[in-house]
Amino acid sequence: MAQGFKLVLRPSKPGEKDSEKKFYAVSKTNGTSSMKTLCKLISARSTVSSADVKAVLDNLNFVLDMELQEGRIVKFGDFGSFRISVSSDGVTDKKDFNSGMLRPARIIFTPGGELKDTKKTLEYSRISQDGATAEAGGSDSDSPSEI
Repeated sequence: MAQGFKLVLRPSKPGEKDSEKKFYAVSKTNGTSSMKTLCKLISARSTVSSADVKAVLDNLNFVLDMELQEGRIVKFGDFGSFRISVSSDGVTDKKDFNSGMLRPARIIFTPGGELKDTKKTLEYSRISQDGATAEAGGSDSDSPSEI
């Protein structure tokens, strides 16, 4: 199935409401996949039960958290890697810096080779106003500014 998108009307210069309005494509998801669904799908492709898959994924989440808190980059082969990113307000003199200037940390995911290939082969389909795929015209409207 193709990645859906819809067109929304937005100012061409972010933050400037009076700038020329243009249509931009935004992705339109096709639902979500729950942990239960993922466990069943993985189980069907292997020799382990969905309960075993869930146990491994729960532990993966726990260990990932531990490793990130230790300041490590966590690599998952072709899946990708996770790392922590921090930023702060700037100071002119190092002596003036304190940890209160740090912004909340972010967790960054960088896709590995196979997921990067997904981006290259992805197909797109425009979603019409009624939710059906459309070749031309129509879009999904969530607010008056979206067409």
